[in-house]
Amino acid sequence: MSPSDARQLAYAKAVQARAGAMPPGGEPPLDIMDSWARCMDVGLDCHGHAPIAVVDGADLARRRERAELTRRLAQAELETLAQQIAGSNYLLAFADDDGVILDLFFDHRFSTSGADSPILPGSCWSEALCGTNGLGTALATAQPVAVTGLEHYFLHLRDLSCTASPVHDAHGAVVGVLDASSYFEARQRHTQALVRMAAAHMENRLFIHQMRSQVVLAVHPRPEFLATLSAGLLAFDEGGRLVALNASGRQLLQGQAGALGTSFEELFGESFDGVLLRSRRGAELRLRDAFGSALAATCVQRPAEAPRSVRTAAVRREVPVADTIDGLPPEVVADDPAVREAFRLVEAAVRLAAPLLIQGETGTGKELLARHAHRASGREGAFVAVNCGALPGELFEAELFGYVGGAFTGAQRSGSAGLIAGADGGTLLLDEVRELPLHLQAALLRFLDDQLVRPVGGTAARRVDVQVLAASNTDLADEVAAGRFRADLLYRLNTVCVALPPLRSRQDFATAARHVLAALDRSARLDEEAIERLANHDWPGNFRELRAVLTRALIACPGGRLRRRDVEPLLPAAKPAAPATGSALQRGADESVRREYERTDRNISQTARNLGISRTTVYRHLRTGRA
Repeated sequence: MSPSDARQLAYAKAVQARAGAMPPGGEPPLDIMDSWARCMDVGLDCHGHAPIAVVDGADLARRRERAELTRRLAQAELETLAQQIAGSNYLLAFADDDGVILDLFFDHRFSTSGADSPILPGSCWSEALCGTNGLGTALATAQPVAVTGLEHYFLHLRDLSCTASPVHDAHGAVVGVLDASSYFEARQRHTQALVRMAAAHMENRLFIHQMRSQVVLAVHPRPEFLATLSAGLLAFDEGGRLVALNASGRQLLQGQAGALGTSFEELFGESFDGVLLRSRRGAELRLRDAFGSALAATCVQRPAEAPRSVRTAAVRREVPVADTIDGLPPEVVADDPAVREAFRLVEAAVRLAAPLLIQGETGTGKELLARHAHRASGREGAFVAVNCGALPGELFEAELFGYVGGAFTGAQRSGSAGLIAGADGGTLLLDEVRELPLHLQAALLRFLDDQLVRPVGGTAARRVDVQVLAASNTDLADEVAAGRFRADLLYRLNTVCVALPPLRSRQDFATAARHVLAALDRSARLDEEAIERLANHDWPGNFRELRAVLTRALIACPGGRLRRRDVEPLLPAAKPAAPATGSALQRGADESVRREYERTDRNISQTARNLGISRTTVYRHLRTGRA
């Protein structure tokens, strides 16, 4: 019997076993039929119930720890998906490569179709156990899949609609799967596309992380798509040999000598070192593949590279270099929902070229967010950051708008184009914008309306294309009320307003603290009690203050494990406990976490495992329980 005949026979047996219980329209797609055949081969009875296994708490904790990075990326995507498909009776899941669910997000109206089919953390939904289902079949095939209604192998799951997409690492191995499930009648047509995009986003961020010691290029036939999910990612070692490429990269190099180990010269016909040199100089990269097809390219990651910006006290110009593709740069910690939302908002704003106002206390990361906005915009011009409080008031207009030769005493004979013109095609950040003199606020408002630059002492105007961002560590509405800031300029600047939370309010404080410490000394560590003490400080200086405290701690204890006693002398005395605040439910949750924390001898990790919550959540409850 030929393979084709055997396949048709397997299909026929699977259909016969269902006794007429078929999806509307008859036979389902071939990927579903193949799955049914596999289920028949392992002896599953479609009229029975899926024998779902649930791992114990210790095993689940080990799996979560093993998948820590991938799980962190997945949690961010699940929260975004939850907002995108809100109101559709959904359940969102991330499972490891065995099909064991590690995390769930669900609408309160969603419930499973029976106690013998638990969809909960620790339950295993592999195809070999649970038959054809979105999560398990995506893992079995390593391909995205949608399983709707009676396409499920087990008939008792007919009320569900599932769409799932596997997540591959930089080497192509499946490391997990994202799944979105809903009731059949509530399914949304666009959910499958959203899940695929979320998985692709995870894969690209994972690729960048795993290839952090390699040179990574983004390539695409069209330069405007270099900062999108459709860009190919190619990783090269220091000798210019291809060591990894993502799915889009494989498609772009299809039919060429794109095997791992192929040299850059074989792929693109030119020197690898020469291309790197051009990328450092900020030149637009244009490559030709082996078939002569043109490709746009940009270097999105270069290990241990020298700074690529020219800095002064007031102005910084930087050639745009994306650190990730449609994602967050590696120096960003964004496990806090408010921070993730801020990054999402700036990405949406710059796609519309809308003016953007970033507000937040000193040291919260406003310029970092502005640089991400520049990367996300895909603009090819420079990123120019202007500290409005650092330029002399009498020269501010000339520095910002430029001047003609001889416009004032001390002016260069050749004149100056000005900072705004220097950002043509790129992004201008006006930091501490409240420091702008009132007469310059009027000129800036006029520029925002017509994008025309009129140099001091000149009569001709020049049209430019600049994405304008403004940042402030004070409430500009208060400045307007005090007569120090123009109301009409505020209305124009805050077309989109993004607020970064202070460090003391962030839910990812532990991750942030460890990230700052690793940037100072990769070998150093913070123990749990040190994190707890740091989290109890208000951090008025935010990340700048945290970096300073950890630097002083490392000086006293270089390269070692920082304990509570190492950070305690560097902080003000802890505040005395205040009367309990918040709802009764909140106080009850705080008390439950506090009791478990004491029961485990003040072990944060064990408390988190026992309660099935993150360590960050434990810190938050312990902190609010004292407030």
